[in-house]
Amino acid sequence: MNIDPLLTLASLGIGIVVGLTGMGGGALMTPVLVLFFGIPPLAAVSSDLVAAAVMKPVGSFVHLRRGTVNLELVKWLCVGSIPAAFGGVLILKALGTSDEVQHWIQISLGVALLLASTGLIVRAYLRLAERARNLDGSAKPLPQDAPKVAVRVVPTVLVGMVGGLVVGLTSVGSGSLIIIALMALYPTLKASQLVGTDLLQAVPLVASAAFGHLLFGDFHLDLTVSLLLGSVPGVWIGAQLSSRAPGGIVRRALAFVLLASGLKLLGISTPMTGLLLLIALLVGPPVWILVRRAHGLPALARGRTMAPDKVPTSS
Repeated sequence: MNIDPLLTLASLGIGIVVGLTGMGGGALMTPVLVLFFGIPPLAAVSSDLVAAAVMKPVGSFVHLRRGTVNLELVKWLCVGSIPAAFGGVLILKALGTSDEVQHWIQISLGVALLLASTGLIVRAYLRLAERARNLDGSAKPLPQDAPKVAVRVVPTVLVGMVGGLVVGLTSVGSGSLIIIALMALYPTLKASQLVGTDLLQAVPLVASAAFGHLLFGDFHLDLTVSLLLGSVPGVWIGAQLSSRAPGGIVRRALAFVLLASGLKLLGISTPMTGLLLLIALLVGPPVWILVRRAHGLPALARGRTMAPDKVPTSS
């Protein structure tokens, strides 16, 4: 078995990001494999999903023990996501492994990364708006225990289906796209329960997609072992650091990296990608300051750390 030390080192860094933010596993790992290590897109998606299937249960079981999981939501999400994830793999199988199909997978991955980057920004805005309402007293107080919510079955199943299909096709979305949809559908859920619910539903979702890729994808054992040797300790290190690191800054950096990766996977030239990233760097901070001021918050956030009970440990 050939273990790639550089790939293991890269997966260690990505694992740390996942432990810090709860996001970015597939959204970072797969483009790194494609862009920097020259792995074919289908092989990258297949091996990343199998590695994620090994990692994800750790963080989800922590949240399950803490009671920060809405099992009813998990059930209906899985009703949609499990068959859709496997179906996404069958779609790839039906398309074949030609260069044109590999290109199509790469384009799909690029779109998924741009959606994930946008989702991080939307998530940050929703949290900012929630914080502003809490400060001015206009928000309804959340109960101390896990909030009781009326499950919206049809929209929840549809979210699972869309998320599962995207994960099956690209390996991206189990920890970024679905949680944004949950925030929109169930705004009364606390952050810790949103993360816990998303992490637990992602276990069977990713397992279904991984199983499909083991059967029909382009799974490479050496590649997957290299990923696991770095990402598993990386997630643990990131989780230990997360109670002290400024989570908001890390998430903004993650959104920037996802934007850059998505643009490159879509075939945007390096000069144009650089220009778009420069515009994002120059325009983003002033716009965010204006948004904060519009919600009655100071222009700059004070240094804060992530609460230990809200530490996410997966993507």
